[in-house]
Amino acid sequence: MRVEEFQTTAAHPGTVVPKDAASGTAVLESIAQRVRWTAAAIVDAANRGRPNTSGIKVGGHQASSASMVEIMTSLWFSELTAADRVSVKPHASPVLHAINYLLGDLDENKLSTLRQKGGMQSYPSRSKDPDTVDFSTGSVGIGATATIWAAMSHRFVSDRYAESRKSGRFIGLLGDAELDEGAIWEAVADPTVAQLGELLWIVDLNRQSLDRVVPDSQIMRLQGMFEAAGWQVLTRKWGTHVQELFTRPGGADLHRRLETMPNEEYQRLLRSPDPEIFQRLCASGSTPAMETLLSSLTAAEQAAAVRDLGGHDIGLLLDTYNQVDPTRPTVIFAYTTKGRGLATEGHPNNHSALLTKDQMEKLAEASGMDLGDPWRKFQAGTVEERACANTSLRLKRPERALAPSLQIPDSLPWGYGDRISTQAALGRFLSDLKRAAPEVAHRVVTCSPDVASSTNLGGWINKTGVWSVGERQDWFADDQERVLRWIENSRGQHIELGIAETNLAGLVSELGTTWSRWGRPLIPLATIYDPFVARALEPWSFGMYAGGQSILIGTPSGVTLAPEGGAHQSLTTPSIGLEQPECTAWEPAFAQDLEWCMLEAMSRTGIPGGRSAYFRLTTRPLDQAQAAIPTDPLLLERRRRHAVAGGYRLSDHDPVEDRVTLVGVGAIMPEVIASAARLKALGIMAGVVCLTSPDLVFESLQRRNSLTQGTPAIGFDIIDGLFPRHAPAPLVTVQDGHPHTLSFLAGARGDRTVSLGVKDFGQSSDLHDAYRIHGIDEASIVNAALNLVR
Repeated sequence: MRVEEFQTTAAHPGTVVPKDAASGTAVLESIAQRVRWTAAAIVDAANRGRPNTSGIKVGGHQASSASMVEIMTSLWFSELTAADRVSVKPHASPVLHAINYLLGDLDENKLSTLRQKGGMQSYPSRSKDPDTVDFSTGSVGIGATATIWAAMSHRFVSDRYAESRKSGRFIGLLGDAELDEGAIWEAVADPTVAQLGELLWIVDLNRQSLDRVVPDSQIMRLQGMFEAAGWQVLTRKWGTHVQELFTRPGGADLHRRLETMPNEEYQRLLRSPDPEIFQRLCASGSTPAMETLLSSLTAAEQAAAVRDLGGHDIGLLLDTYNQVDPTRPTVIFAYTTKGRGLATEGHPNNHSALLTKDQMEKLAEASGMDLGDPWRKFQAGTVEERACANTSLRLKRPERALAPSLQIPDSLPWGYGDRISTQAALGRFLSDLKRAAPEVAHRVVTCSPDVASSTNLGGWINKTGVWSVGERQDWFADDQERVLRWIENSRGQHIELGIAETNLAGLVSELGTTWSRWGRPLIPLATIYDPFVARALEPWSFGMYAGGQSILIGTPSGVTLAPEGGAHQSLTTPSIGLEQPECTAWEPAFAQDLEWCMLEAMSRTGIPGGRSAYFRLTTRPLDQAQAAIPTDPLLLERRRRHAVAGGYRLSDHDPVEDRVTLVGVGAIMPEVIASAARLKALGIMAGVVCLTSPDLVFESLQRRNSLTQGTPAIGFDIIDGLFPRHAPAPLVTVQDGHPHTLSFLAGARGDRTVSLGVKDFGQSSDLHDAYRIHGIDEASIVNAALNLVR
């Protein structure tokens, strides 16, 4: 039911009067005032209404919320459909909760729990809030851009499943200061984005950030940047009341005065008493006609006129939504006042300011509410109550059915060559997966930031094609020398982005939410040069926080990429992977290990309680015979189970014979194996442990020490299988990464431990020089072992 079906009076909220289409927005204005009150009361209850024994301010953002009230009220109560998805700027979370409460989507007992355990989160959280939240926000810029990647993900799903084609809009509500984030512009500039007509952003242009008033030149620059990227740009600066004044004699002069006024002066005008408005307006650039116009208004009318901004004019906002071009993305710059309707309105330091009890009582009086009974809903039978009921019905979403479970095989029927790198094995694995398990491969979507061919996705792309929004002509179809067939259409399974790792992480995160958004699980797999994982980490980590499940492959990695030099040699990424929540980090050395671990990771994506995965691969070909893969089916399965649990012992003697145990990860395993043989020649028995996932081994240690819960996948904790407590021995850990990544192994049995790894920036060299420079070569491993046993 549209807004025109309701009518109320602004002076007495809740009063039912006859329908009048000419003033149909009045009901929304009444609802907006209740939303403003409820949002402010939510923050007030968290701070004044709760005992505080820690002395730490609970906080909240009453002013940032107030500027968004009319924008969000007009959207929810008039424009949104059940198919729309909205990202709400972090500091407006109380407004979202207030609206959800009025719509019956949030229990009253939750309204006083902002930033409390089990209550409403500080910023909108898709996974942790008690009410409906479409996008997690809080990492500035990431929540807004998530709407872009969600729109693209829905397009991809729709192209694969016809019944998923019904789509709403993807709406981002963001503050103007949020546009300072580079992630915004990396996303906006991607050429595919210009084709997403379902994308709508509304910028809360209150001209204030945390510490300052936004410079005057900012808006023009921002508008031009969006237009250059192919967006429709709509700007709503002044409300209809003051626009009418601009048409009167002297109005053009008033308009010019307001338009040329510095933002800082305008903010000062907002903080001035009503009787001072005339003097301040006429202090500069005044004309007799303008003064005559202003003199015809009361002081209160003058104050109302300068405060009449487009972002608070609900009727103007509704008209603006009707002007949106559905063929391209749209951004609406809606001018607002930070703290609109609050005692802190327009104050340059109001960002985290909290209303006093006296100020809350005045706001309650203006809102027709009572501070002692802050959560009262609209009276039954009023037009506001009917609007809430009808909006709740309109926005009710159907129950999402989970897709049937998919049986992912434990292994594929083909092996690998005598010498192959894990990066090359990835390409081989994906090609084989399409043959061996086509139903699994159908769910796979690969992504890369312009590095598909150099990360060995070429074979997969040749088989599946490149996904694009619409068909694109292949001008190289007749080129007989072309190895990579770059065929772009709506049926492809690879998505290529420009060189912007934050875009990659944002897209793969949203592809990893399709199972929970639309009941269509995908297996998103992204390749990225490992040194740049850190650049993509924030949006990817935030995507996991929001419930996205995906697989990120960092390759090539480490100083093993010796000739490329220090700029392309990663050393901290193993630690990053181990420390990332809701993610399992893997670094298999051998091709068969990669296959097993990749299938295990795929089985955990797109399901309730699933996890993301990070793989660290290299381009160093290894002799696969060194993996000593068992031929006996029973022993082979045992090896697989150990590999997917975190690691296995490569040495075939009893661990009690170890005088020292060498522990390696990934591409460094040939040096570890050679060091064990050399030690044996010196009369020192050395055990060899190959870890596929230090992350899982650490989890096993924590579980054994009763610090975490869970059931071991292989029936016992892998930490005990690798390092039996009855067979202690000194440890030498080796990794092409920072040595502290494996230092936790010293706590498995209390063994003396030497951890070898990379601690300094590298340089261009050959592989053997690189290993010697960083002390992870065979000689260094042997010397470390000798120091422990002699």
